Amino acid sequence: MLAKRVLPFVVFLVITVLAVAYFMSRGFSARDEPTAVEAYVARQLRHMSVPPSARGMANPVPSNPEALSEAMEHFADHCAFCHANDGSGNTPIGKGLYPKAPNMKEASTQNLSDGELYYIIHNGVRFTGMPAFGKEDGQQDLDSWKLVRFIRHLPQITDEELAHMKEMNPKTPGDLKEEEDINRFLEGGEPEPSEATHQHHH
Repeated sequence: MLAKRVLPFVVFLVITVLAVAYFMSRGFSARDEPTAVEAYVARQLRHMSVPPSARGMANPVPSNPEALSEAMEHFADHCAFCHANDGSGNTPIGKGLYPKAPNMKEASTQNLSDGELYYIIHNGVRFTGMPAFGKEDGQQDLDSWKLVRFIRHLPQITDEELAHMKEMNPKTPGDLKEEEDINRFLEGGEPEPSEATHQHHH
């Protein structure tokens, strides 16, 4: 009888020791691709992190061009930095996270319910790079619901829409300087020398 009670603990202990030894041998670099086991566990933990009551929530935002346009602008400004405009996660930040930012066009995201997507956007996911974006005021977070509409649209997103989103992405100082130089050139002027060039001549 005692052996039956002890056996599960021993099995758990052995698995834990083997897992620790495996990770110690290969390190904890965020550059690594998650193993199939890690990916499965991460999906299960994500699923369990969403309360059953939230999974069945219906999207109160109507599916119309206005809501999609607002969500697209919001995504380009707040989300594309990690997720890319097309939702692929193919950005320096998205690829540098562990786990990596998911390709939201794929089934692993598209098969989630609207309520699950909303809950993840609004509350974030622990132990990942996904922050909580919603306010803790108990009110409906319509911005997050609009983003759910946009995520559903990602598999059909067009090149024209992606080009439009690129114009709405936040610009770095380097981007702004490049635009300024291009405009100055088009107006017949010379681009200003870069800081490195300025220092070289002095």
